[in-house]
Amino acid sequence: MKITDMNWMQVEAYLEHDDRCVLPLGSVEQHAYLSLAVDSILSQKIAVDAAEPLGIPVFPVLYYGLAPHWTAFPGSVTLRIETYVQLVRDLLNSFAKSGFKRILVVNGHGGNMPAAGVANEMTMVYPEVKVKFHNWWNAPKTWAKVTEIDPDGSHASWMENFPWTRLEGLDVPDKKKPMADFSYFTMLNPEEKRAYSGDGNMGGVYQRSDEDMLAVWDVAVEETRALLESWRE
Repeated sequence: MKITDMNWMQVEAYLEHDDRCVLPLGSVEQHAYLSLAVDSILSQKIAVDAAEPLGIPVFPVLYYGLAPHWTAFPGSVTLRIETYVQLVRDLLNSFAKSGFKRILVVNGHGGNMPAAGVANEMTMVYPEVKVKFHNWWNAPKTWAKVTEIDPDGSHASWMENFPWTRLEGLDVPDKKKPMADFSYFTMLNPEEKRAYSGDGNMGGVYQRSDEDMLAVWDVAVEETRALLESWRE
């Protein structure tokens, strides 16, 4: 269930019998022909689909993250690392003070990894609080399913092209883009990164069948839900 569909009294009643909650992390950044909010859309939906059958509250996704690579693309947004770390820390502290003792962070963007360090620090301040940090897209079972379907995929390629991240009325290229050289890419400034990546797809076909995408999604939801179900005290 979504926190946005609850009031404080319902949360207080929930905390009398359970102390789990979920925080999705995302980003607003270029994804070629897909929504700028791909990472936020996917982390929020994964969290809700995984937690809803268990009756565990999901907080609204933190839409903005760390995306300095893409700042030369209009609409892409990035926070400073110190801002982001403080923001995530304040959120987790607020959850702990409310009474949530087991917090699953569902991350949808690779650039957000400083948040994992914040999650690990929580036990220093709140020894009774447990935080799991979960990169949903490259978790073992999900990544195995992705590579089983097509090992060539990357940022803004088929592996992020789900029915709920597509934009209406756009013709997506029907081709396979060569994989980018990431070691070279990381050395470039934002303008050079834009020139190098072109439309922003970093390699692979742009779209696969809905059957393939839903197969990946089902594994990702199951893998995420298992983290909530098997939480050790």
